[in-house]
Amino acid sequence: MYTDKLQAGSIFPNIKATLSGGEVVNLSEPEHGREWKMVVVYRGKHCPICTKYLNSLEQYVEDLQELGVDLIAVSADSEQQLKAHKEELNVSFPLAYGLTQEQMLQLGLYISTPRNAQETDHNFAEPALFVINGDGKIQIVEITNAPFSRPDLDILLSGLRFIRDPENNYPIRGTFSK
Repeated sequence: MYTDKLQAGSIFPNIKATLSGGEVVNLSEPEHGREWKMVVVYRGKHCPICTKYLNSLEQYVEDLQELGVDLIAVSADSEQQLKAHKEELNVSFPLAYGLTQEQMLQLGLYISTPRNAQETDHNFAEPALFVINGDGKIQIVEITNAPFSRPDLDILLSGLRFIRDPENNYPIRGTFSK
């Protein structure tokens, strides 16, 4: 099956999801006075690799904040699944739920069907990570079809430090097209 992938340098779409407290947020809009936004898409509560990755991401929150990068993670889970998942998570950044299949397609994500009812009760997105710059454009995009293929967080943070340093004048990469 072919999916339209979001391109580096394109405007991140207006996608909304719901936080565990019920507040609806726009995934592309940075908050707390920050200029950039990192959106981490994860498979859901059923994925132990996602739980580990989200917990690992917590150690980078302060560094991201210092770089002016706001962080949110989102899945297609229900509110109940997110609440149950939060018991396994030790994170301070916002977690959103309710990503629809239409939104997943709009983001160009790989979508999987559950292997069985014990895994989960809905189609879900495979992992992705988007870094949206101050102009609302996709600075970094990582879309994968498997839970064990994700960006190394140390390397990602190092790269963001380099990109965010104005002296480097680092452009959005990967924008060449025919």
